[in-house]
Amino acid sequence: MTTKLSERIEDLEERLRQLKSRHQKVEARRRAVDARRERREDTRRKILVGAVVLAKVEQGVVERAVLIGWLDQALTRADDRMLFGLSAILAMSG
Repeated sequence: MTTKLSERIEDLEERLRQLKSRHQKVEARRRAVDARRERREDTRRKILVGAVVLAKVEQGVVERAVLIGWLDQALTRADDRMLFGLSAILAMSG
């Protein structure tokens, strides 16, 4: 009788390990999906903000020089700076 009980306990423990493993995989997948959604939303926000700022520059609400100044201060990668016609020499001194 004790052998059967021990076997049953081992079987249940194994089943519990399997269920915990499955739960961890489901949670990892959920976190990955959430992370992808967050990245998509962040990218969309950046695109929309950029579109609004560019529209304000076109409308004359924001001076082009102000936008270029913001970009000059914020962009550090040479390829990013090149997109906006900024010199590769970054004002890193300030």
